[in-house]
Amino acid sequence: MAPRAALIAVIAATLAVRLVMAALIPLTEDEAYYQLWSMKPAFGYLDHPPMIAWLIWLGRHLAGDGPLGVRLGPVLCTTLVTLLTFDVARLFGQGERVAARSAVWLNATFLIGLGGELAVPDAPATLCWVAALWCVGKARRGPGAWWLAAGAAAGLGCLSKYSVLFLAPGILLWLATTAEGRRTLATPWPWLAAVVAGAVFAPNVAWNATHQWLTFEKQFGRARLDGFDPRWLPELLATQYILFNPMISPFAIRAALKRTVWPLLAVSAPFALYLVIHSLHDEVQGQWPTPLYPGLAICAAASAEVIGASRFLATLRRFAPHVGFAISAIALSFIVLPLDGALPFPDPAQPLRGWPAFERATEQARIADGAAWVGVGHYGAASQLEVSGVVGAPVTELRERERYGFETPAERADFTRPGLVISDTTKLSQAALEGCFASVRRVADAVRGLGTSARRYRAFVVAGPKLDIERDGCGEP
Repeated sequence: MAPRAALIAVIAATLAVRLVMAALIPLTEDEAYYQLWSMKPAFGYLDHPPMIAWLIWLGRHLAGDGPLGVRLGPVLCTTLVTLLTFDVARLFGQGERVAARSAVWLNATFLIGLGGELAVPDAPATLCWVAALWCVGKARRGPGAWWLAAGAAAGLGCLSKYSVLFLAPGILLWLATTAEGRRTLATPWPWLAAVVAGAVFAPNVAWNATHQWLTFEKQFGRARLDGFDPRWLPELLATQYILFNPMISPFAIRAALKRTVWPLLAVSAPFALYLVIHSLHDEVQGQWPTPLYPGLAICAAASAEVIGASRFLATLRRFAPHVGFAISAIALSFIVLPLDGALPFPDPAQPLRGWPAFERATEQARIADGAAWVGVGHYGAASQLEVSGVVGAPVTELRERERYGFETPAERADFTRPGLVISDTTKLSQAALEGCFASVRRVADAVRGLGTSARRYRAFVVAGPKLDIERDGCGEP
């Protein structure tokens, strides 16, 4: 099959699968939390800038409030990333076969294969990152004004996730280390692109300025070097080796050692270096490097074009996409199958299971105990209960009230009336509740899921607040 035809087939198949999976897989706790954001569009939120909320808002208006509506925008982002990856490879000097392999391999990575349908900030951030690279590639071969579009894409990326800020030093590194790039730096275009990016990003900066710099403090605070704990570095390297697909990763390593497609490696270097530094004192979550995947897929695909007589590399190159798609398909099938309580071992998909029954049980307990509101010890569980619409009273996350600045007065709990509190965290213990309420009565535990994967939540009926719960919360943050 011709490279372009193979790519079209992969795009069509992965889009269809992702749309089906997006509709069938229950929302994760973070996705439910972002859905709450989308009900109150703004220029910022505590955890992230606003793009994921805007995407979910659009998807919900096109496809409804169910999982498909929440995930429609991110699914389309992943499809656009695939198309742009193909063209970025060509714009940076690769032939059509390498370009098609880049786009196919990107979807064969486990991170994209398993997470390409999830409504998370990494989806629009990755799209904007690769879109900026595409515009820069167009500027190399056409009018310099393409740099302005690159700046706009980078600014939108910063409205998606602050990690896209590393794109600017990456592009600067590439330009400064090549003769072509230094000539470009002598023109006004890259500098005007930076101005455009700043202007697009400015609304989030303004929002932070009027909200005690909440998001900046939370996200940039992670960059502080608090101690030295190098055990996270091996975890980062091992996790990314696996998530990039163990059959594709050797080609990415080979590309880095041989500086294959140097511009894309240079662009990736500052963010990759930051992740390594971060891993020397704290955990790097598996999805954080997602914006680097399109560029690294291109580098790996280019490296795989020249393998000499190596049968090992030839075998990896041949079977890498098949293995990636097969394992991703098996994992996604496992998630959607009704296996709750049917496994003799702890279910790795447990965080996604058992929510409908748990929501109904919570509402029944609330009514039986005469509670006027439901308090929860974690934002994820609180979000699941709230977006379900099953609980007929305000649902309040008690520990981190700063997360909920978007709530309206009508949505807030009336703490002068009794409430039902459920918690699976020791940070909202009975002792903590007794420090916040005059009356704390333990009631029957709530359970989510079945069998070995069941998750138990302690439950209490509380009344008589001793402090301003709405403002200060209750329990350890």
